[in-house]
Amino acid sequence: MPLAVAWWLLVVARGALPAVFAVAMGRVIGTVQRHGELAGSLVLVGVTFVLLQVLMPIHQAVSSNLGSKVAAWLNDELATACVEPPGIGHLEDAALAEDLEVAREFDRGQTGPPMYLNVDFLAGGLVELAGGLACAAVLFGFNWWAPLVLVVAWGATHWLLRESGIWRDRNTQEVRSAQRHATYAYQLAVDPEPAKELRMFGLADWVLQRFVERRRRLFSMQYEATRLREQPLAWSLLIVAVGNGVVFWALASAALDGRIGLDGLITYAQLAIGVSMIAFGGLNWVLDGAAAPVVAVRRLRAAMAPAGALTAPRGLLTTPREPVTAVRGPVAAASGDLRIKNLTFGYPGTEAKVFDGLSLAVPAGTSLAVVGRNGAGKTTLAKLLCRLYDPDSGSIEVGGSELRDLDLDAWREQITAVFQDFIRFELPLRNNVAPAGASDEDILEALADAGADHLAELDTPLAKGYEGGTDLSGGQWQRIALARALCAVRQGAGLVLLDEPTAQLDVRGEAKVFDRILSATRGVTTILISHRFSTVRQADRICVLEQGRVLELGSHDELMALSGRYRTMFDLQARRFTADVDEEGMSYEVL
Repeated sequence: MPLAVAWWLLVVARGALPAVFAVAMGRVIGTVQRHGELAGSLVLVGVTFVLLQVLMPIHQAVSSNLGSKVAAWLNDELATACVEPPGIGHLEDAALAEDLEVAREFDRGQTGPPMYLNVDFLAGGLVELAGGLACAAVLFGFNWWAPLVLVVAWGATHWLLRESGIWRDRNTQEVRSAQRHATYAYQLAVDPEPAKELRMFGLADWVLQRFVERRRRLFSMQYEATRLREQPLAWSLLIVAVGNGVVFWALASAALDGRIGLDGLITYAQLAIGVSMIAFGGLNWVLDGAAAPVVAVRRLRAAMAPAGALTAPRGLLTTPREPVTAVRGPVAAASGDLRIKNLTFGYPGTEAKVFDGLSLAVPAGTSLAVVGRNGAGKTTLAKLLCRLYDPDSGSIEVGGSELRDLDLDAWREQITAVFQDFIRFELPLRNNVAPAGASDEDILEALADAGADHLAELDTPLAKGYEGGTDLSGGQWQRIALARALCAVRQGAGLVLLDEPTAQLDVRGEAKVFDRILSATRGVTTILISHRFSTVRQADRICVLEQGRVLELGSHDELMALSGRYRTMFDLQARRFTADVDEEGMSYEVL
């Protein structure tokens, strides 16, 4: 608040100085004509001139700091809007994707100038507006109609050229597409992940050219949408010329008639020129550019809450189920039987159903492997079990209680998961394994179970950018993610969800790690999603998903004897191994 008050005070002070300087110069001329004492008038001119020079860099510094604070506030608002909803539907909703991109990129200079520059540009525009109005106010000393004529003349430019200051159609599909392509090309160029392949395949120049072309296309559309129209520009010039002509003719007439002296003529002429500062200009552009990210963030805050909301427990409602952002209800243990009954679900904004009548039972303390073609809904099932989404209809029950009737936070404390896109914290190894905290003994045992006990010391940061830090390979990071889940089991989690948990491990490492996982999670319900049948076959039962329903269900031996879809997929994968042992010496029988 003090910074904002200082910023506005500087706007007012800088805006008043041009009018003060004009009056001071008139006083100097008048004093010279009267052969009076110049000291006071020269001091006023000197102080005003110095303030004109000094206040601008001070205002720029204040604007930069205020802009940084505004950017921080917008980022806080965006982070809150993204993190606060208990579900993740708002983050995967295509209808919110464009606003999310504008809000996320606003301070990187991709969708417009960074906010600290926007605030500085805004300060300059407001200073000019305030300066023009101050000059008009003092010009009333000449006569009452002159400032009104000039304000109307220069103010008319805002109305006539209004289409040049606002990019009204920036939310069209064409503009959004161009922005998305430009941002994607930029990310390809600056992000470290694609750097290797861009160079290996000679794509560096292609990416740079693509970025330049997309950005040029975006700027071209902006120019076409906001260019100065010939007819409004001609009208603006005519109105301004007529208005200024009338006022300066009146000034000249008053000077010739002796109604004002040379000092008055100099003063009022400067003031009349100063009124031009209110003309259409940079303020119009910066208001539009600075408002876009603010509007996007505020719109997201309102839209994300319902999009990421989950259903309130029935016991807490007096009306039928309704979305809320915080869910509180009774707690049930995750160690009970898991039952999915006639479940249907489709992602918001899409017509296709991922599940259409899915029913499945998982006895407590057993392991279930889920297999199926890409798009069969395996990862979606994990999201529903974690209650990142609520089903459209049907139910998921744990220990006889429907999932939507349980306390959300307590339920998530009783489950743990390893997703394909698991998180990599730039934190010490200890915090990567136990973000919520755990004893060193539990952490070390979890690391050992995941085969990650010799990767680093517990206090070693897992990022090279920190002193003493180190980075890990993809397979090593996956072991850390597994250790995180196993540590949660030691902390009391009763349901383990593993979505391709060993995809980045070699075949030998996968077999060993999953043996350890089954041993560490004995007595805990485990659901495994994997394409590798060397892992899948170790589960108590295997479920084959297809078109949103259970196609086959049974043990490995039962499904092989059935000679159905599972047998076909298993045989196709097994054909890759034509020798008695693979290249690492792993026998085919183990696979």
